[in-house]
Amino acid sequence: MKLNRAIPAVVIVWSVLALVACGGDQGSGQPAQTAQEVGYTVVEEREVILSTEAPGRLEAWRVAQIRARVPGIIQSREFRQGSDVEAGELLYRIDPAPYRAAYKQASASLAQARGRLLKAESRHERYRKLPAETAVSKQERIEARADYEAAKAAVAAAEAALETAEINLDYTAVEAPISGRIGRSLVTEGALVGEGEPTHLATIQQIDPIYVSLTRSAEEVLRLRRDRQTGKPLDPDSEPMEVTLRFEDGSDYPHRGRLLFGEASVDPTTGKINFRAEIPNPEGFLLPGMYVRVGLRQARYPHAFLVPQQAVTRNEQGDTLLVIGPDNRLQSREITIVGSRDHQWVVTEGLEDGERVMVDGFQKAGPGAPVEPVLWEQAEDTADSGNGAG
Repeated sequence: MKLNRAIPAVVIVWSVLALVACGGDQGSGQPAQTAQEVGYTVVEEREVILSTEAPGRLEAWRVAQIRARVPGIIQSREFRQGSDVEAGELLYRIDPAPYRAAYKQASASLAQARGRLLKAESRHERYRKLPAETAVSKQERIEARADYEAAKAAVAAAEAALETAEINLDYTAVEAPISGRIGRSLVTEGALVGEGEPTHLATIQQIDPIYVSLTRSAEEVLRLRRDRQTGKPLDPDSEPMEVTLRFEDGSDYPHRGRLLFGEASVDPTTGKINFRAEIPNPEGFLLPGMYVRVGLRQARYPHAFLVPQQAVTRNEQGDTLLVIGPDNRLQSREITIVGSRDHQWVVTEGLEDGERVMVDGFQKAGPGAPVEPVLWEQAEDTADSGNGAG
């Protein structure tokens, strides 16, 4: 009978030991957690430049319409269409014969006027020096002086006429007012030009550098200025904003430009502000009228992190992500996001250099859970976010 009573006691002891061995978390009553495999990426502190893109249209830096300033027949065209010309280069020659004759006539008229002036001056001086009691009347003295003044005016008029004739003669040689690329000729030899109004002969466009015009909404401009102010190394008042170009086929233009100015007011019909930038064009590759994508470097952050967007949770309470601690447990972390670049958030606060950020496996584990970290390799993404900067 005693042996039968001892058996249950042994069974009870072994049962208790089994429960202790199977117990979770040192008697907490919770089952032990199994480390789940999750993907992570290591964040590195770096300098990040944010930019924004907008459509723009190229415009010539200078445009000069070549016009006939005197009427006449085109004798010759002295340039090759579509070529580069220099300021002062001869472009057209208008028949100068009538203007050369007019110049000679004006020169002769001036000589006659000077002769009459000499005669009137001599008479006036002679009458002026005669004593008052002489036989010359006061009226004759007045007439002599009047003739002298009229002769001087006639000389001045003749000089002006000669100068006009010289100017018109010079206008028969049509020269380039600026350096640049000249387009097609709008007239041919033998054409009568300048009758009634100055005839448009050709157009010269200076395209190095070249302008690009773009518009931005008032809201975007305010955000851009705010971003430049938070990016402390960029002084929005003294440093011009850098500009980049991208063509419609996705290729980048190698030269960078600078933003010149924005209009002082918002267009009430569109709610947008007009901007103009200047771009170097030494090879003449950019042409007026082309449409491009304009990148504006709006802010630079010298101590920032690039985090895949899928790693961040954004809501009304703020932005958070999960960091894998040294003990391979997940920690929730609040961060500050200032923008995006190439499908990545730009984080300026909340992370340290070299930390491991969880980017995959969110359904498997949450904050405080142990994990088995596996380095995550981002799939190559050729899509363009439109928010990046070089």
